[in-house]
Amino acid sequence: MADPHINTAHGHMISYWDGCVHYLMYLLMIAAITWGDSYRAIGLYWVGSFLMRAIVYILGSTVGKHGTEVNYFLLLHMLYISVSVWACFRIFSQPSTQEDELTKAEQKSILHRPLDLLFIIYLVPAFAFCVFRGLVVLDCSSTWCQEYTQQYEPYLKDPTAYPKVQMLVGMLYSGPYYIITLYGLMVPGCEWMPDLTLVHSGALAQAQFTHICASLHTRTPFSYRVPAGGQPVFLLVNILYALMPQALCYRCRTRPAFFLRPTLDKKTE
Repeated sequence: MADPHINTAHGHMISYWDGCVHYLMYLLMIAAITWGDSYRAIGLYWVGSFLMRAIVYILGSTVGKHGTEVNYFLLLHMLYISVSVWACFRIFSQPSTQEDELTKAEQKSILHRPLDLLFIIYLVPAFAFCVFRGLVVLDCSSTWCQEYTQQYEPYLKDPTAYPKVQMLVGMLYSGPYYIITLYGLMVPGCEWMPDLTLVHSGALAQAQFTHICASLHTRTPFSYRVPAGGQPVFLLVNILYALMPQALCYRCRTRPAFFLRPTLDKKTE
């Protein structure tokens, strides 16, 4: 009665994510704090995941078909959000533990870095995909948009508005991120790249898990579920769209030298 929105497919999925993935991240951060280790990396991943979950759930609950059922419980939810946002700033204030080394080998052009070239090739269609789905939920009259909705993702038209808000947030959040990341992969010394990829990969992991599972969930009306014939393409595209940011994040965290400025440059500043 206090939170009827949780009975939707989207509400079920974010509950599973909170109860499993977020809970595990909380335990890891508590363990790191207890042992005196840095929890910044896992914290930034949680920041992206939590903010994506909170923004979509609050806006979707307000503007969707259950918007008239918003009650006092939303105020308690906002208190929870406020404390978590404070924790986000606290995590960002933690010092980075990266090595301040930039070797000449890492300053090669993009043509001599095949893995980074692969990521750049991925970022272009990923940008187009997030913008395309944003146009779909904005009721674009294009034949491509209408056919895609009917054959692969009818859930985008679900009246709960969660998928609509999810795609709009993705277009406004992931779209600029892909452009910035293209720059960061081509120009050395972009120190913000490892942290940015951590936040984005956490956000997209939460978003894609919720979207994929809710699209197939029995609580989603049958007319808005993914058709059986379109499920292979739907799963392939959406799982790939979720996994590639994780791979990019792993690359940036394990080999960050390209994104660090030379020590001499820092001393000069």
